Amino acid sequence: MKSKLTLFLFSFFAIATFAQTSALKQKISQKTDVIEQKVIDWRRDFHQNPELGNHEFRTAEIIAKHLKSLGIEVTTSVAKTGVIGILKGGKPGPAVAIRADMDGLPVIERTPLPFASKVKTQFNGQEVGTMHACGHDSHMAILMGVAEVLSSMKKDLKGTVKFIFQPAEEGPPFGEEGGAELMVKEGVLENPKVNVVFGLHINSQTEVGKITYRPGGTMAAVNDMKITVKGLQAHGAYPWSSIDPIVVSAQIINALQTIVSRNLNVTENAGVVTIGSIHGGLRSNIIPEEVVMMGTVRNLSKEDEEMFISRIKTIVTKTAEAAGATAEVKIPFSVRYPVSYNDPSLTAKMLPTLQAVAGKENVLLKAAVTGAEDFSFFQEKVPGLFIFLGGMPKGQDPLKAPSHHTPDFFIDESGFTLGVKALAGLTVDFMEGVK
Repeated sequence: MKSKLTLFLFSFFAIATFAQTSALKQKISQKTDVIEQKVIDWRRDFHQNPELGNHEFRTAEIIAKHLKSLGIEVTTSVAKTGVIGILKGGKPGPAVAIRADMDGLPVIERTPLPFASKVKTQFNGQEVGTMHACGHDSHMAILMGVAEVLSSMKKDLKGTVKFIFQPAEEGPPFGEEGGAELMVKEGVLENPKVNVVFGLHINSQTEVGKITYRPGGTMAAVNDMKITVKGLQAHGAYPWSSIDPIVVSAQIINALQTIVSRNLNVTENAGVVTIGSIHGGLRSNIIPEEVVMMGTVRNLSKEDEEMFISRIKTIVTKTAEAAGATAEVKIPFSVRYPVSYNDPSLTAKMLPTLQAVAGKENVLLKAAVTGAEDFSFFQEKVPGLFIFLGGMPKGQDPLKAPSHHTPDFFIDESGFTLGVKALAGLTVDFMEGVK
């Protein structure tokens, strides 16, 4: 009799929990549809008024004002210009963080949009155009929408929501700290201690209405590097009197590519070694004393990252030594992002939520990419899930859609409501412990 009573009570509470969650999901859907135009308007305002990393002053002011209007506890000037909002639910439960990035890029916009950016500003001492050419304007608008939706059902939330509006995802100005790394350093994942973090990135080459995801390594770790090769200067007519750092540099560049072709297990993960800048010499008839190269290294696991760095140092120094030159490698030189790693068990647990809001056929497993995201700094500390939201107009060829970081970058705004529903749904379902 006792076991039957226990089973009855368990079933009763399970049904009650399911009903509560279903009711919250319905509220999320209804409220999101109502505020769709507000989300679009926020995005257009941000798009027309972009600001570069660590200088998102106007942006931060708009976000903070909106969160305060919802009764959310707000902290500003986090990691320079970041904004944090804390929404305490009416019931005890976990702390869920949701993140959106804030900064634009030094790109001159070329779209015909009526709200296209005409902004110019200073970047590394030069006047540049400024554009939201990566979709961060969309991310902020979507998270502001999530804040409005969840605050309207505050009494029903089982836990706390921490809204993280992060500056400088594209990197802070040279010589400054910033971004997710600085936020973590300043304690953004504490008080209250965050249990899980969710984030999304809109994608201009994924059809609107679709969500893509990947468990495990989904975006690459990145290290930049500076290689300095020193030889012996001589007249260009007498190369035997020199130790030519240009020839040595050419040998180093070629040898570095063998790391991917011969040291990396390409059946498991991808990797990239790119030299993007090389400078040496002033005249055609002078062999210079020094060559400086800059490059980027991308990996999808910590083990591969460590292997690449070790091999790069060996190849650079030993290739130079074999020619009688010397070489120094600084890696990382100024930037390092860890692998963006989606916790596999969290991903599996939350997959039904994504399928419920988008439709099972619209939630697609994606390949890992060698682009990088500093959301990874949050994922290093707590389990996280980072998804991709379609922003390409239906029927467009992904190969012809303007890519991110380009002057023609374009996003279909009809996909924003799916982004709001996805992030709000992930938050509520995690709080409810839905399996």
